Amino acid sequence: MIPRWLRRHRSERSLMADIRVDGEKLRAFTAAVFEKVGLTPADAAIEAEVLVWANLRGVDSHGVQRVNGYVHAVEAGHYNTRPDIRIERETPATMLIEADSAFGPVVTTYAMKQAVEKARGAGIGWVLIRNTTHQGAMAYYAQMAARENMAGIASVCNPPNMAPPGARAPGVHNSPIAIAVPGSGGRTISLDMATSVAAFGKLDVAVDRGESIPDTWALDGDGHPTTDPRRARFLQPAAGYKGYGLALIFECLSSLMVGNPLLTAAISGRGARPGAQNSFIGAIDIATFTDPDTYRTQIDELVSAMKGLPRVEGVDELFVPGEPEELVHNERIEHGIPLPAGTRDKLIEVATKFGLKVPWEA
Repeated sequence: MIPRWLRRHRSERSLMADIRVDGEKLRAFTAAVFEKVGLTPADAAIEAEVLVWANLRGVDSHGVQRVNGYVHAVEAGHYNTRPDIRIERETPATMLIEADSAFGPVVTTYAMKQAVEKARGAGIGWVLIRNTTHQGAMAYYAQMAARENMAGIASVCNPPNMAPPGARAPGVHNSPIAIAVPGSGGRTISLDMATSVAAFGKLDVAVDRGESIPDTWALDGDGHPTTDPRRARFLQPAAGYKGYGLALIFECLSSLMVGNPLLTAAISGRGARPGAQNSFIGAIDIATFTDPDTYRTQIDELVSAMKGLPRVEGVDELFVPGEPEELVHNERIEHGIPLPAGTRDKLIEVATKFGLKVPWEA
């Protein structure tokens, strides 16, 4: 039986407003756009890889619907296409990187590679990034470490876009956290979650699809819950004080640690550079603590234990974090990535700007 989670994504094929696009064609188009705005071919390929990877896994909020916004950010001077990425501090286990407003995936893939290399020697690698920009789906970087038989962790902070419980103004960012650990045969347990009920990108996707949103996702400008994604001004935290508390602590572990406060700067009116982000990236070498083969086997056993739990009526299958996305990935590799009308309009705009053919006509 096909799991309901996957059936929901398969039903997307029946939506007349959606067009399915081959992932490779979408990746080539996206890379071409970023080359046009000034990235090197290598950096453009990284950026395209991370965005299309998210689409392939069903995380459309962090996929190519953001391309147009990134182009506008370059034109506004917020993103640097030829940044001076440099290491400012370093120890055997740690590193501080100044990103110089680099495209997020470009500097973050570099940072995770550095973290993995440090973990090989010190058992753990911990890298802080100052002044990066939007990094895409954070699970991409955590899974980079998992593919090296390590545990990976990645988080990011931005200026505020989420209201603390009881507030009617944003005070924290809905900072996401991703953690991935390796099992056997390339499988992972891969958690990737925002500290809000839903990421802002999901509101953008709802606009693209012409859909409403649950009233638990966001607040309007007066601090009232809204079901209209166009009226949403800031997000609601996941699990109330729990999501808010995590978001606040992530600011302490990233922005304050690199001397670049984002939340207080915005709240006090001093302002923060549009698009500014700070991030922490980590890798833990499993072999430092236990036998990696034993660890992967125990991960497999843990997954089997979770999936073998008794299910409530109407539930076909239990999933561990990252598994639903893998199922969608397999479906979209076969059938293509669905692009709703609103997302296509964004891509048509950049295609027209740069004289490119849209990927569904390539």
